[in-house]
Amino acid sequence: MKKRIGTALAMGLMLTACSTVSMTGRKQLNLISESEILTASLTEYQSYMKSAKLSTDAQATAIVKNVAARIAGAAEAYLRASGQQADLQNYAWEFNLTQDKELNAFCMPGGKIVVYSGMLNLIGNGADRDDELAAVIGHEVGHAIAKHGNERASQQMLANVGGSVLGAVVANKSQATQSAVAVAYGLGAQYGALLPFSRKQELEADYIGIVLATLAGYDANAAVTLWQKMAAASSSNTAEFMSTHPSSTTRIEQLMKDIPKVKQTYGPRPQTTKAATTSKSTKAATTTKSKGKTTTSKNGYKIG
Repeated sequence: MKKRIGTALAMGLMLTACSTVSMTGRKQLNLISESEILTASLTEYQSYMKSAKLSTDAQATAIVKNVAARIAGAAEAYLRASGQQADLQNYAWEFNLTQDKELNAFCMPGGKIVVYSGMLNLIGNGADRDDELAAVIGHEVGHAIAKHGNERASQQMLANVGGSVLGAVVANKSQATQSAVAVAYGLGAQYGALLPFSRKQELEADYIGIVLATLAGYDANAAVTLWQKMAAASSSNTAEFMSTHPSSTTRIEQLMKDIPKVKQTYGPRPQTTKAATTSKSTKAATTTKSKGKTTTSKNGYKIG
């Protein structure tokens, strides 16, 4: 009887904790409060920054900060336009370039963005440099605004404790959050649920990333060339079903399907009247690069 009650309680909690990723419409499970996730993420970020070495390359740092600021502005514009203004209070953006040879970048919940120098070196200084960097940062910010950190921790919590005792565990969410991060998972749970779900999150972040890049005025096609470079540089032979990330081939194929639709939906709107081509409207359609200044993008979103 107690087991049935526990299971019913767990199912009720799961139903009430369901939310939706607004940009894709996918349902997700968020058992942990936003304040707990933000606090834990800030702690991890501060711990990382204590040992990280900031880049001394002023020009490269400026490039990262400029692209990141435009992507952050696009993310805020999307949240406002989609009725998620309340989420804006959760972001205190910071942009850093660190000296690290790994091909990596991240955006913590709360808007702490870090790009590793190895990623910037892979991108290079070609004509599409900023566009490819926008794909990287857009992807990482996509994880943040889709609340993948909360979702991932919630999935780990379920794998750790099981649905029948979930009701008791979430009564003390802080402890449950710690357990979700710290406890190792058995292979059955890991390969059967957690890793495939993580791959779904990665593809979703790819999609949100090209939307944000497009809103910020970058070319979404650069996401394809970025992953072509990543594929060429990768030495991993891990089978896709055992990896937390989709293969580069899978990502490229999906991006090539998504990019035309994203450009049509979020890209610059066609000019239909002569008045729309005046210098005044053209000036208003440009995206600002200066912090604290708000302008209107070509697709109507307020950026900045």
